[in-house]
Amino acid sequence: MGRKSLKEDQQKKIVEAFYEVAKREGIENTSFGKVAKELDMHPSLVVHYFSSKEEMLLGLIEFIMISYRNIYQSESENPNALEKLVDVLNNIFSRKWNNYIDDSIFYNCFALIFRNDQIKHQFRELHLLLRTWLQNLIQACVEQKQLECDDPAIAADLIFVVSDGAYYYLSMIDDVEAYNIHMGRYKRQAFKILDLEHLII
Repeated sequence: MGRKSLKEDQQKKIVEAFYEVAKREGIENTSFGKVAKELDMHPSLVVHYFSSKEEMLLGLIEFIMISYRNIYQSESENPNALEKLVDVLNNIFSRKWNNYIDDSIFYNCFALIFRNDQIKHQFRELHLLLRTWLQNLIQACVEQKQLECDDPAIAADLIFVVSDGAYYYLSMIDDVEAYNIHMGRYKRQAFKILDLEHLII
């Protein structure tokens, strides 16, 4: 049990170092040697925990998956379903995403779905999980009679598509004012799907 914990702890540190190096130099320029140097560790020790760069890359994608989920978590401890839903929608359409994961790393990894079925499966499972979380939040609001929605699954899917498209487009906008204008526009559309525009902050 102790050995497994040590291994997982070391792998986590290596993946986090991989992420930091990749942020600076790009995934394609990241190597075992550079990751080891980041940790002041001998390269052979990195190889001990990850037999190949592809294996380390899969660890990085899992790190991204965990970070991405934070956006869909409500910080509110209030059991009120509508408050939790609004909290999550505000998280989705905010700059919090940039606090969790670097855009260049995310899209670099996402591009690999076209060449690697395992990575495609990981991303697909993540997206299905996030849609389900959002659907369940909407369903809870319907059950508590806090909003009307004929099909929470479709509503969650549409909101997810709006947010995904928003992040893709906004990653190309450097001007803060323009970024905020566009983000506000997409956020309004997401709230409009649920007829909750009056709750936009």
